[in-house]
Amino acid sequence: MVAVPVRVAGDEPGDLVIEKLGNMSTNEFTALGVDPDIAEALAERGITSPFDIQTMTIPDSLSRRDVCGKAKTGSGKTLAFGIPCVQLMSKAQPGRPTALALVPTRELAVQVCAELEPLAAVRGLRVQAIYGGAPIEKQIAALNKGVEFIVATPGRLIDLIERKEVSVAALELVIVDEADRMADMGFMPQVEWVLRGVEGEHQTMLFSATLDGMVGSLISRYQTDPAMHEVAYEEVSVKEMQHRFLIVHEMDRIKVAATIINASNRTIVFSRTKWGADKLAAKLNDAGVSAAPIHGDLRQSQREKSLKDFASDKAQALVATDVAARGIHIDDVDVVIHYDPPSDAKTYVHRSGRTARAGESGVVVSLVLWNEEMEVRKLMRRLGMKHPFVEIFSNDERLKDLAAWDPAEDAA
Repeated sequence: MVAVPVRVAGDEPGDLVIEKLGNMSTNEFTALGVDPDIAEALAERGITSPFDIQTMTIPDSLSRRDVCGKAKTGSGKTLAFGIPCVQLMSKAQPGRPTALALVPTRELAVQVCAELEPLAAVRGLRVQAIYGGAPIEKQIAALNKGVEFIVATPGRLIDLIERKEVSVAALELVIVDEADRMADMGFMPQVEWVLRGVEGEHQTMLFSATLDGMVGSLISRYQTDPAMHEVAYEEVSVKEMQHRFLIVHEMDRIKVAATIINASNRTIVFSRTKWGADKLAAKLNDAGVSAAPIHGDLRQSQREKSLKDFASDKAQALVATDVAARGIHIDDVDVVIHYDPPSDAKTYVHRSGRTARAGESGVVVSLVLWNEEMEVRKLMRRLGMKHPFVEIFSNDERLKDLAAWDPAEDAA
């Protein structure tokens, strides 16, 4: 993806005016209104230049305006809302946080907290992740001690509100992150349930890759004359990726996948089911490939270990279900393998988009059994794709460099 910085503003609510931003003569955080102690804490971590979405949104957020930011995952949104929160939020009473960020997944909750905890510590503020799949008693204990900023998945937060272990009455800042993912995953009713309960005067920030549909309704209902900003991207399309459709045999499919993974730098393998992801990861490990599964039925500690192992290259491949992969930002993925065919064209694009990031051209491999070929060809037609199918075996040298040969010359 190639980011093009733009600033979006309007004289009237709903007006969008996109203005290209030139090179900033000063792009330090202090120039955006960030207090020196917070800017210094960022500099100590090597963060001295703001990302585009931070440059656009931080001044409005610091002026306590509602803010709506349109930007993709990995664009720097966490600090875009985290810096203003740390600078603006008040100290909290037990069970009454003053800032809340709603996020769609457990992994994202953990990632956001890890990013913001060092910054919050500068002001003596506390950050706590609240999510299902972890002991609720520990989360309750943390809330009872007093936490200023909670980063929560909607379901667990509602559970705690209903138990009267946490109140949203003292919230000064509310953030909805990855709002489009919330909609895709069916969480919008829970998000609205929480937002309806925030009755006191507060500031709302919303970040999303798209602003239409249910996300647009959320903006109109729960934000007041928001400052709207957009980081425009050249959309990653299937045309930017190299696609390989390989006809494989069931008994040889694991070995084909293992050969591709061993020849690659970092690979994500997609399985259709949670059970299938576990089974596939185990088979890949048996085939000599270090693979880690990630899906919703794993304990949070297991999910975090899988991500950590993959990020540190201890695991060569991450075996993921579609839902588990949402909201996770992983760099330098050079190969995506569709071990099981995606359910629809949108899923194919979403899975495949895990590679071909930052302007790089990644390789997307579909391993197709004989009885799956018709289904995959239908999917290709919906995407306007015309690629040959090549029958291949695990001992084929071409698997060691899929980008180097032309499938059209060896079509089945």
